[in-house]
Amino acid sequence: MKSIFALLPGILLLFTACSVNKLQSQASSNARTLTVDAETSRAAIQPTMYGIFFEDINFAADGGLYAEMVKNRSFEFTLPKTGWLEPNSDRWSMNEGSGIGAVVKEDRSGKKANYLKVIVKGDKYQLLNEGFRGMGVVAGQQYDLTLQAAVQAGNISGITAQIVDGAGKVVGQATLSVSGSAWKTYEAVISVAETVEKAQLKLTFTGKGEIDLDMISLFPQDTWKGRKKGMRKDLVQLLDDLQPGFLRFPGGCIVEGRTLDRRYQWKKTVGPVEDREFLINRWNTEFDHRPTPDYYQSFGLGFFEYFQLSEDMGAEPLPILSCGMACQFNTGELVPMDELGPYIDDALDLIEFANGAVNTEWGKLRSDMGHPEPFNLKYIGVGNEQWGEDYIERYKVFDAAIKSKYPDITVVSGSGPFPDGEMFEYGMEELTKLNAELVDEHYYRSPEWFRQNATRYDDYDRNGPKIFAGEYAAQSVAIASPDNKNNWECALSEAAYMTGMERNADIVVMTSYAPLMAHAEGWQWTPDMIWFNNLSAYGTANYYVQKMYANHPGTDLLSITEAGKALTGQNDLYASAVRNAATNELIIKLVNTGAKAQELSINIKGAKANGTVKTLTMVSDALDAVNSFEEPTKISPVAGQAEVSKGMLNTSLPGYAFVLYTVKLQ
Repeated sequence: MKSIFALLPGILLLFTACSVNKLQSQASSNARTLTVDAETSRAAIQPTMYGIFFEDINFAADGGLYAEMVKNRSFEFTLPKTGWLEPNSDRWSMNEGSGIGAVVKEDRSGKKANYLKVIVKGDKYQLLNEGFRGMGVVAGQQYDLTLQAAVQAGNISGITAQIVDGAGKVVGQATLSVSGSAWKTYEAVISVAETVEKAQLKLTFTGKGEIDLDMISLFPQDTWKGRKKGMRKDLVQLLDDLQPGFLRFPGGCIVEGRTLDRRYQWKKTVGPVEDREFLINRWNTEFDHRPTPDYYQSFGLGFFEYFQLSEDMGAEPLPILSCGMACQFNTGELVPMDELGPYIDDALDLIEFANGAVNTEWGKLRSDMGHPEPFNLKYIGVGNEQWGEDYIERYKVFDAAIKSKYPDITVVSGSGPFPDGEMFEYGMEELTKLNAELVDEHYYRSPEWFRQNATRYDDYDRNGPKIFAGEYAAQSVAIASPDNKNNWECALSEAAYMTGMERNADIVVMTSYAPLMAHAEGWQWTPDMIWFNNLSAYGTANYYVQKMYANHPGTDLLSITEAGKALTGQNDLYASAVRNAATNELIIKLVNTGAKAQELSINIKGAKANGTVKTLTMVSDALDAVNSFEEPTKISPVAGQAEVSKGMLNTSLPGYAFVLYTVKLQ
């Protein structure tokens, strides 16, 4: 007879198998059962469902997306030598020292323009530009230097341009030969030998005398699509990777301006770059906790460039224009109704600029700038987030004028800066009466608010305006707090809320997180979707949530329910489902805002599904976890697989997780 010890391994194996089967049976019986109707389309998902909102805040344009590395290149700041240093000059005497630079203002080419008059007395005179919190240069890369110069006296024959590190070490240089008293543009290429995050541009002079300088510029050659004097490649790539359905620009509160004189005027941002007028950025001293008095707009990134960027990304352009109201959080200055004509003309002329034939005034300018084909503009926004009777009164005039001349253009209106309250209720009521087409809603609220309001659009009037959630972001501390973080709780809560927007895709047709970008040392507002310094950039957890939705929008909204009800946070579970008709795929988005894993059995009805399911999972046990320059993808999607058999998908949804399932239908 065999020893009991010889039989023990088999007994243990049998016991283990029975235990596993028992646990699986218990898991299956304890699983929540969800049902997806994969056959019935409840609404078409608009191609514009997920897009990008760009505003020039946090040094997002100059010092960010616009790749110019020289700050105050034409000496137009209020303090016109801002950004420029003269370490070896004698600032107080014209008769001693190595030299001095003085800003001169004169009328050149019919425009008021500043330039720098430099008197060089000795070979130690230096002129440096500090860049935007430094200049990021990369070893092996080449940089295009251009400047305008006119030699007015003496024997100055050359300018040596050097890129130097923080210790003054030269990492790249080029020499320009200059001559003549007439203004000329000089160009050179600087090759860089070392990577430096905070370099400076240094100019020294061969000879002595007097020379005038203007439009001193330095750009990387490696820009987006290789365009000279174009956009920063890595930042645009992060945007393009989102596959956005639209690009809303240029803001935001900069559209309105603190005063009407400082509003954004698109006509001043097109045409030759050297003729575009500088403007102080309305965010430069907005917050006491982050004053940035050196924050200006050169408009090198102007409306033509925004349209071009939209085209590059396959996104619908959505420009927002002033409606004759300065920011109501600042001065609230109003244009009288009988003086609104120029503002309306700006809107009509912009449509002509974007879409007009080349024989029209503004269509010709677009063509002269290198784009004879129209940009096919379909949307235009009237005002940013104005509110009250003054806004409604002005909106009506704009809407009538635009529709009269361009009936196919969709006019975007606004419901104010908040998602509720008296101002919001009044705006929505009036805009509904006026049959407004598309209303822009803004909300910056706590993560809890986002989790609790996933049903926000369930009861909206289906005969009312369509909705554009144009600015939203969970605030970890409070609105505009400098201590806000792009942590996982905020991103996870946004993912939960977005299931509610997707479930209501019949009425919510555009959505965009805000703000988009922030310089690590030049920011004013947090949180922000993308952070960058002079050399690198990373997407936050919020960025990857947006990317998961935007890269998997589907074409048709489907229902996903539990016991016949939509999943809107019951026991911490949120869900939405779409079908991609082009690829015949079912895409399920599940969000678990609780700490415990959830066992789910998902029954797919109305379509055959078997085999491997692709998954993308974002998960972290730490709700305060964030991405960083050191760990840029700490919280980001991880690819995996699951299995679906006979239309049933059994899965375990981790705690604090956002998981996307792509099911190939047969």
